[in-house]
Amino acid sequence: MDEEPVQFPSGALSLEGRLSIPAAAARAAIVCHPHPQYGGEMDNSIVVATAAALGRRGVATLRFNFRGVGRSEGRYGEGRGELEDARAAVDRLRDELPNAPIALGGYSFGAMVALLAGHGHAEVDRLFAIALQVSMFDVCAIAGSAKPKLFLAGDRDPYCPYTALEAVVSGLAGENVLHRLGGADHFLSGFEEEVGEAVSRFCAPAG
Repeated sequence: MDEEPVQFPSGALSLEGRLSIPAAAARAAIVCHPHPQYGGEMDNSIVVATAAALGRRGVATLRFNFRGVGRSEGRYGEGRGELEDARAAVDRLRDELPNAPIALGGYSFGAMVALLAGHGHAEVDRLFAIALQVSMFDVCAIAGSAKPKLFLAGDRDPYCPYTALEAVVSGLAGENVLHRLGGADHFLSGFEEEVGEAVSRFCAPAG
């Protein structure tokens, strides 16, 4: 996957990211990383594998560091600042591809940020959530969103119990897809390729 380093604004801050635009890309996606205060950053293996799988399907991608991570300016924004960062990433990708549908998603904390930032964002076409921490997420915020949504979780994930995720998803509006990762826990070690392929199929559907 050919990526270039980029800096883009989020309010008064400058964020660092990695941008990939395959030739003739007609779709685009943003992948948000896990919690900044627990080692989450854009080079997380799930984030990288997901972006790479999207790229193989010709989808333009942007992965980036939230404020206070790596070379991104600022400090942890208690979730609110990270929502601003995700929306800023949408703006940055829109500048590159003015007419491409944009998917917004992420892993763990990044999944929560993506759902909250993207469900009502006019520029976001679809949403994906990898290992959403359901016990910490207010599902009411996105319950009415009709955008297509993909949820992926391991059946051994204590932070995203699969049965609890099923119950959450059953109450959501719109088209919602569940992908069960048999044998996976929250860290998804060894499941990078499966996660990436599932997300890329969802973000670049045939036809």
